Amino acid sequence: MTADEAAYRAFTDTLGDELVPLAQHHADAETFYVLFDRTATWGPPGTPQILAVHLKRDKGPYTVDSAALPLAVMAQSWLIHRGCPPDAIGLDPELCALPADETTRWLERRLVGEGDHFAIVSSYTHDDSDDAFTVVALRAMDERALSPFRVVVEEFDTDAWTYTLREGGFDTADEALQWCAGRLEGEAGPLPPVRPAAAASRPAGVAQAAFPRPPGRTR
Repeated sequence: MTADEAAYRAFTDTLGDELVPLAQHHADAETFYVLFDRTATWGPPGTPQILAVHLKRDKGPYTVDSAALPLAVMAQSWLIHRGCPPDAIGLDPELCALPADETTRWLERRLVGEGDHFAIVSSYTHDDSDDAFTVVALRAMDERALSPFRVVVEEFDTDAWTYTLREGGFDTADEALQWCAGRLEGEAGPLPPVRPAAAASRPAGVAQAAFPRPPGRTR
């Protein structure tokens, strides 16, 4: 076994132990994963728990490109923009929660299609079972956007095993981050509307983003 093959086997041996495959697609020379990182819940508070991993095996050593992301839908978008077929990276419904309403589905479709239109400013994953949520502050790459900063909030109902996704628009990064801080303290007001409302665009066949069922701990 070469050193490269040993490294690949070591990676795959961690799947199902520390890394839970929520979605995966295997092609001739590439593999795409959306993974839940079980170890993140024991790391620094707020650490993203989702990994997007792109493995390449074409004419040479294995190469791995990866990103830790706060939302599964963002991991799907990251992989699609790196060549994964949109209809091939749906999440495993036996491991993931379901969207609670059509607003959530609509926003997920938009985030999948426009994942490369925004940069992450900050995120925080709060895995307390009594108030499980993730907040993500984003900056629009288009400087002409009327709401140049966005906040996306994913909130979970651990009893029903469903979640909602909502988005607000802000003029400055400070305003967006202040709203996120307020949500962490349980004092945030309603999200302000995004200006203008973006049209939904969904690559065909992409499954909805969801929250896996691993054990968590109170932050």
